[in-house]
Amino acid sequence: MSSSSASSPPTSTSRTYADALDLLNTLIPNTKVHALFGKPQDPKPPSPASDPNLLAVPEMRAWLLRANLTPQRLSALSCVHIAGTKGKGSVAALTTSALLASARSNSGTGTGPGPGPGRVGTYTSPHLVTPRERIAIDGRPVSQSLFAAAFFELWDLLSACPADDDDGPLAGLPAGAKPFYFRFLTLLALHIFLREGVRSVVLECGIGGEYDATNAVVRSAGGGGAAVTAAVITQLGVDHVAMLGDTPEAIAWHKAGVMKPGVPAFTRRLDAQPAVMDVLRARAREAAARLVEVPDDDVDAWPGVSAAKLPGGAFQKRNQALAALAAAHHLRVLEGRHGVEADTDAGASALLRDVPETVVAGLREATLRGRHEVLERGNVSWHLDGAHNTDSLAEAARWMAAVVAVVPGDAAAAAAAATTKFALVFNQQERDASALLLGLLREMEAAGVDVASRLDAAIFTRNDKTSSGGGAEDAGKAAATVDVAVQDKCAAAFRQAYPGVDALVCRDLTEMKGAVDAVAAQSTRTRVLVTGSMYLVGNVIGLLEPDGLL
Repeated sequence: MSSSSASSPPTSTSRTYADALDLLNTLIPNTKVHALFGKPQDPKPPSPASDPNLLAVPEMRAWLLRANLTPQRLSALSCVHIAGTKGKGSVAALTTSALLASARSNSGTGTGPGPGPGRVGTYTSPHLVTPRERIAIDGRPVSQSLFAAAFFELWDLLSACPADDDDGPLAGLPAGAKPFYFRFLTLLALHIFLREGVRSVVLECGIGGEYDATNAVVRSAGGGGAAVTAAVITQLGVDHVAMLGDTPEAIAWHKAGVMKPGVPAFTRRLDAQPAVMDVLRARAREAAARLVEVPDDDVDAWPGVSAAKLPGGAFQKRNQALAALAAAHHLRVLEGRHGVEADTDAGASALLRDVPETVVAGLREATLRGRHEVLERGNVSWHLDGAHNTDSLAEAARWMAAVVAVVPGDAAAAAAAATTKFALVFNQQERDASALLLGLLREMEAAGVDVASRLDAAIFTRNDKTSSGGGAEDAGKAAATVDVAVQDKCAAAFRQAYPGVDALVCRDLTEMKGAVDAVAAQSTRTRVLVTGSMYLVGNVIGLLEPDGLL
């Protein structure tokens, strides 16, 4: 697998944040890297030359050394490593908030070698609006100035590296080469964390686990690197099949790559998927890790977190439990408590009972942009949720239903509904969009919304902010070339289910905003649900907050 840009990106004499983003965008994007895995493979058993996965970790370790991120330097970091198909972002946000609450408490304010989490760094992906969101310190995205300064420190360091003429993972790499987009941001996050004195890191895998770039960062058996105090494997599902396989068992094998010797790996016990659990248990034995299976019954019996800012029903409560267990164990390790191995043998129920109140308080305060978020703009309330699978869309439907449903006999609610327009903005480019759309609407109906009478418009749009470069000629070309097949299919499915409700197809978010404005002009109040894709939600936030995170 080519791990650098085809030609080394240029050096830069200007050093602004915008310059950093321009250079970052010259790197090979993740979509092109993913495409390598869809190519037919040699029918012979895989080797590093034929299987891009087998090259991933050795290549990333070589990049770490080129960036002066040596195992010795990385050993200053202690990580909670998170893999999974669904819920990774929520668990990362919850774990970060729990560690920050502990750092603020009287018993956990340490910033040096003593007890406490110290400064907390968080590395997640993808971003909603700007790459800065991926790298946070103490719960806040790093500033433009810090991002730019650290970016050019790393860029210059890699630009000065000679060609790699050795017979190693990066053999044949030209002088000054850079890794692809995700790897570069992973290097940048680590550089920033070490630069800023971070002690605890919440580290989210990009894709998979075994061959993910983040797995090259952490300490493996007999090696150096960042220490892993706890691993988390969130809800598993089938995704990224070209890279990870097309069965739950294959996906589980990859995600289990975050397991490390002697380190607990917390995961939901999937009683309905015994084959998946068999894979996780076998992988734990191979890694000499301690798999801590968390049964749903134990989570149900756990009081959980009252008045949480990050809602989500039973699914989110399971995320809270995993984050609580991981954060509590991380703190025990940093405090140097003896017998932490025995702690994880007590069973999930006992461990949940022992979660410190400071951790629970932190879970309560956790937030995540683009999930159950409301932005008010004039007379329009934009309800944003990046749900993009069956479970999360069902939760989004229930969340919205609580706002727009009219309970029979509730005269006040009926009067409010009569003067409030309701529109849906939906897109999903990678999955069966029509099936997910109809599932969302069924869940909304089940939650008490008469979609046929309550919904005023359904708008199906691409995620692009604009589809033209400006001018009538460009707009005309865009109209002829923009692919809206997915949107047309969704609109057709919607019209068949709800023939009395307007369905519109938009080429971009500028058109979508115009369509929403037209609906809003008919009433004093309008509510808009934007869902189906984190990319859609992120670009809508960027449209509504053009200067918010740039």
